[in-house]
Amino acid sequence: MYLVLGSTGYIGSHFINHFTENDILHRGLSRNDVDYTDRDTLISFLRENKPRFLINAAGYTGKPNVDACESEKDECLFGNAVLPGRIRSVCEELGISWGHVSSGCIYSGRKSNGEGWSEEDDPNFSFRSGPCSFYSGTKALGEEVLKGASNCYIWRLRIPFNEEGSPRNYLQKLLHYSNLLEAENSISHIDEYVESCLASFTNECEPGIYNLTNLGSITTSQVVNWIQEEGVSDQKFNFFKNEEEFMNKAAITPRSNCVLDTAKSEQNGIAMRPVEEAVCDSLRKMRKQVTV
Repeated sequence: MYLVLGSTGYIGSHFINHFTENDILHRGLSRNDVDYTDRDTLISFLRENKPRFLINAAGYTGKPNVDACESEKDECLFGNAVLPGRIRSVCEELGISWGHVSSGCIYSGRKSNGEGWSEEDDPNFSFRSGPCSFYSGTKALGEEVLKGASNCYIWRLRIPFNEEGSPRNYLQKLLHYSNLLEAENSISHIDEYVESCLASFTNECEPGIYNLTNLGSITTSQVVNWIQEEGVSDQKFNFFKNEEEFMNKAAITPRSNCVLDTAKSEQNGIAMRPVEEAVCDSLRKMRKQVTV
């Protein structure tokens, strides 16, 4: 049995959907079901239910975006840094393999040599190498807490998207902003991300960190062009002059815009589609939903 913590959240629900659609034995837990944030409660539950693999999809991102984390720091710190350490302790005690949903938001830009950030690179958008958003700082701490964990997969996600109408979907977000910031990013098709996470375990890859994004990178203006070319929207998109204007007019905290290197995942047989293919496919599906 696969056990999903945070199963009613955006990421957790996609794990649940995958298991359900593929008839895979699983169980989802929300904090309303079992308070898995309490160590004794969690260890008792795991001893009784004996999951094959545990997935930690619980965390704190803030709504509608990471700006909210600046005023909800206690919840953000606990969900993204304290809770992963607690889960590690329990899983190591019981000998349970598990995976943790992490993020590539702990980086900014590219490396000085123009390459994307690899799993071995120290974060450059964190409390130790700021300035950064509070959210990014806590996600970096979460990875620090898990450093050296022998039975843990750390799955880095970046800017999830697909064809769904969720406000967490990057493509839907773009349609609802009056002004956009031009930036280059790696991004993750959420359903491919879930499949890749599970493949790291079922393919018996070595536990550790994995950058799980679609191959290549995109800029905001590229996605806008694809939105128009695929007939999803003919609206006029406006762009901020620069990041300074974006910060002055639209944001409370800096954003992580970065490119991740996926060579390690590819070498382990985990390769998501090229980003242009994945984005345009999602946009075509979005268009069909609108015209039905």
